[in-house]
Amino acid sequence: MTPLRFIIVGGGLGGLAAAHCLGRAGHNVFVFESASRIGDVGAGIQVSPNLSRLLIKWGLGEDLRKASVKPQAITFRRYETGHRVGWTKWGETMDRDYGAPYYHVHRADLLDMLFKLSSPYMTLFLKSRVVSLDPDLCQVTLESGQKFRADVILGADGVKSMVRAVVVGGPDRPMRTGDAAYRAIIPTSEMRKDSDLKPLVDHPEMTGWIGPGRHIMGYCIRGGLEYNLVLLHPDRGSSGEAYDMPGSVQRMKADFEGWEPRVQKLLELVSTTLIWPLFDRDPLARWVHPAGKLALLGDACHPMLPYRAQGAAMAVEDAAVLGVLFSHVTSRHQIQPLLHAYQALRHSRTTRTQLEARQNQTIFHLPDGREQAARDQSMREGMEDALRQERGEPSIYGSAGNANVWADRTKNRIQFLYDAEEAAERWWKTSGRWEIVTDEPLVFKL
Repeated sequence: MTPLRFIIVGGGLGGLAAAHCLGRAGHNVFVFESASRIGDVGAGIQVSPNLSRLLIKWGLGEDLRKASVKPQAITFRRYETGHRVGWTKWGETMDRDYGAPYYHVHRADLLDMLFKLSSPYMTLFLKSRVVSLDPDLCQVTLESGQKFRADVILGADGVKSMVRAVVVGGPDRPMRTGDAAYRAIIPTSEMRKDSDLKPLVDHPEMTGWIGPGRHIMGYCIRGGLEYNLVLLHPDRGSSGEAYDMPGSVQRMKADFEGWEPRVQKLLELVSTTLIWPLFDRDPLARWVHPAGKLALLGDACHPMLPYRAQGAAMAVEDAAVLGVLFSHVTSRHQIQPLLHAYQALRHSRTTRTQLEARQNQTIFHLPDGREQAARDQSMREGMEDALRQERGEPSIYGSAGNANVWADRTKNRIQFLYDAEEAAERWWKTSGRWEIVTDEPLVFKL
């Protein structure tokens, strides 16, 4: 293996995961982060089996288990009555069916785990904003005027990526989704005092209340000490893609006026909230700059709307694939074909996940009427079949296309059984080592 010099722009989940994977493979990794420290605002995050599988293999299994909550199911409820219209068992079923657990965790806790994991393998520069880069020289320039060169530059600088503009040849305008999200965390000690809210803590599930133009997702984090709320509602014309703007608690309550009593009680326990305007981008055709030394990963190339809970998973999967591919590099001539292999291995999966998230936005927010009734009926059919299986009876329902995407067993297998490292290693063993073997420049074809 030929050790390379990597510059990673951005110290978020994807950037830190990439630092770990590439540093562990023997490369020299330099991470440039504009913030003054590695940290995150308070919010929950979902760790599905395709993500937890990697984290456990990297030695984070016990830390993850201690910091998280394992939801026993996902439940969908009618917004104004709270009646259950959809239910899918999770808990140990996830471990059994997909070989890894489904967890709910605080985003800051996950970031801290990845920071500790990657620290031995990287040189970290804080308060170091990259303001420009030269893809031919493979050089970045910081706000301070300092310049740094590398063999490879990876843009892991999030939805507002400046690296993306260099890769695609100009700024790309985000598309308004029409939605924004309130985010809030409630101490579960307060919820336990109310007989209506206590079951949400004692029997942890991911609960989704769905209604016209809005929905709420709620679940426990931090070992059951906190309850995370994400409340999607119509955007009022926010000016940018900031995700940490202070929101109005009173306006949040007004946005969900008339929703079932448990929702009202939860909102009464919220003291502060952040608001996150949701913008979207079409899948990029190109993740790798034509110069062949610059590539994107995570939200910089495939930003995910939160309706599928896969943004973090896709970023960490990107990092895992890069780590495996570049563990086999023996010449700098192989950098470009390996970066193109990375895009080829990842593009269709991330694109499908992006589009599924968009679809859920429509499904969750249907106005009351014929389509909403059909959606609820589809969810009920999936729930009834899941309850039959819970009683030990055989499944008699074809789950494909269920309105509750987590009840669709085919989609679950595609999403949750995937092992990013195995996929990359399998490609290398079957194709890559035969195509990328010389010291001569190659054009990669999958």
